[in-house]
Amino acid sequence: MTSAVLADQPPRAGRGGRPRDPSRDDVIRAAILRLLGEVGYGALTMDAVAAEAGVGKATIYRRWRTKQDLVVDTVSEVNRAWTVAADTGSLEGDLRSLVHRMVEMMASPVGAATRSLLAAMQHEPALAEAFREGPLAVWRRAYDETWARAQARGEVGPGLPGSIPAEASTALFVQRWLVTREPVDAAYADAVLETVVLPLVQGRR
Repeated sequence: MTSAVLADQPPRAGRGGRPRDPSRDDVIRAAILRLLGEVGYGALTMDAVAAEAGVGKATIYRRWRTKQDLVVDTVSEVNRAWTVAADTGSLEGDLRSLVHRMVEMMASPVGAATRSLLAAMQHEPALAEAFREGPLAVWRRAYDETWARAQARGEVGPGLPGSIPAEASTALFVQRWLVTREPVDAAYADAVLETVVLPLVQGRR
């Protein structure tokens, strides 16, 4: 799944101005995800990434200046593949598609890599800020687009982004994923959607 997700990413210009080789980016990002899941952010080094990806360190540094840049950019990029907007024509359909994607992401190498950053973020404010502006912002935009479509269809009223009902649409998933480590699967996602999320957000007409 990881290689398929990475292959869907569009080419991006390197930080140093040199055009990136998308196939090499894919290999580097896949290596990042594997290493984050295995050793965590603190023990991750640029040397290890280069060795795991089978590229020279210069190839890494031409694309990313620091370990933080490399990790946050990678996790943000692969999360974007999970949040491609699904316009099903209804709020329930859109949310069901989105929460199922979130559940799949949590169980994937992307999820393992994302979770590995949490301990490091407690001691590195710059990493926490980059994480909020990267992966978290990717999912926030996906939900905001869902609320906007629902409002345009007349299914909900204004003001959902940033509201408590909107926050509830992800809070229970994240609690299980990060805190209790109980299973987060499609059946659980459907139950949360039908008993908590939809009644809350549809009440804001």
